[in-house]
Amino acid sequence: MNPYATPIVTFSLILGTTITISSNHWILAWTGLEINTLAIIPLIAKSHHPRAVEAATKYFLTQAAASALVLFSSMTNAWATGQWDITQMNHPTSCLLLTAAIAIKLGLVPFHFWFPEVLQGSPLMTALLLSTLMKFPPLTLLLLTSKSLNPALLTTMALASAALGGWMGLNQTQTRKILAFSSISHLGWIAIILVYSPKLALLTFYLYAIMTSAVFMALNKIKALNLTMILTSWAKTPVLNATLMLVLLSLAGLPPLTGFMPKWFIIQELTKQEMTPAAMAIAMLSLLSLFFYLRLAYHSTITLPPNSSNHMKQWYTSKTPSTPTAILASLSIFLLPLSPMMHAIV
Repeated sequence: MNPYATPIVTFSLILGTTITISSNHWILAWTGLEINTLAIIPLIAKSHHPRAVEAATKYFLTQAAASALVLFSSMTNAWATGQWDITQMNHPTSCLLLTAAIAIKLGLVPFHFWFPEVLQGSPLMTALLLSTLMKFPPLTLLLLTSKSLNPALLTTMALASAALGGWMGLNQTQTRKILAFSSISHLGWIAIILVYSPKLALLTFYLYAIMTSAVFMALNKIKALNLTMILTSWAKTPVLNATLMLVLLSLAGLPPLTGFMPKWFIIQELTKQEMTPAAMAIAMLSLLSLFFYLRLAYHSTITLPPNSSNHMKQWYTSKTPSTPTAILASLSIFLLPLSPMMHAIV
C-alpha cells in the first residue's frame, strides 16, 4: 500500500465520523457516512487476496444500499413534514425506512449476513475498525432519532440479534467470525435499550468498543486467526494470553469484570420499563454467547497444545504487549467498581 494512502485514509475516517456525529442536517450526515465507507474499502482490500476483494465488494454494495435508504427516508420525511433536521424525524414510513437502513449499516438481524463475511476477509486491525469505529456514526443517528423509533420493532430486532449472534457463533473456529457474531449479539443489547435510555446505549457501546479493541489487539499481537493458533501461542506470550482470557470473560459479561456493568444496567432499566419478559429473554440468550467466549478463553490459557503442530513455527522472541493493548485490557477488566458513578451519569 502506498505510504501516502495511510494518512489519507486515517484522515478520511476521522473526517467522515466527525461530520456525521456533529451534523444536524440529513445531507451532511449522509455525506459523512459515504466518506467513511469509501475510506475503509482500501483497508479491507489492501492484501489483494480474492477473499479480501470479495469482502470489500460485499461491504461496498451493502453500505451503498443502506446509504441510499438513509437518503430516501430523509427525503420522504422532508417531503411530508418540510424538515431536514435529524431530530425531527416524525413521519412513520420514514422512521421505518431509517431503522432498516441503520440496521443494514450496523449489521443487526435480519440484515447481518454481510458482517461476518466482511470481517473474515479483512485483516485483524481493519476488522477492529469495522467492529468499533464504523458503527459509531450510524449508532449516533439512531440515538438522535430514538424518540421517533418504533420500540416494538427495535426490541424484536434486538432479541433476534442476541439469539442469532450467540447461536451462529457456537460452531465457529475462526476468531474474526466469532468476534463478528459477538458484535451482532452486543448490538442486540444496545438496540433493546436505545429507545428507553439513549445514554445507557452509548455507554454500552463505549464499553463494548474498549473490550473488543483489547481482544483484537491481543489477537493481532499473537497473530491468531483461528483457535489452533491461539492454542500454540501460550508458550510464546503467557501473560498476554492470560490477559486475553480475562478480557474475553469480561466481554461475556461475567460479574467481577467491566463487561458485567452494561448488562446489569440494561436489565435494571428494562425491569423499570415493565419489560421483564424481554429482560429475561435477552439475559438467557446471552448464555449462548457465554459458551463461545468460554471456548475462546479455554483455548487461550487452559489447554496445553500437543508438541506436534501442523503449521509454521514462529520465532520464540519475547513479545511484550504494547501500551494501548495494556491500557485497553486494564479498562476491560477493572472498571466495575466505577458502576455507581456510571449509573449516576446514565
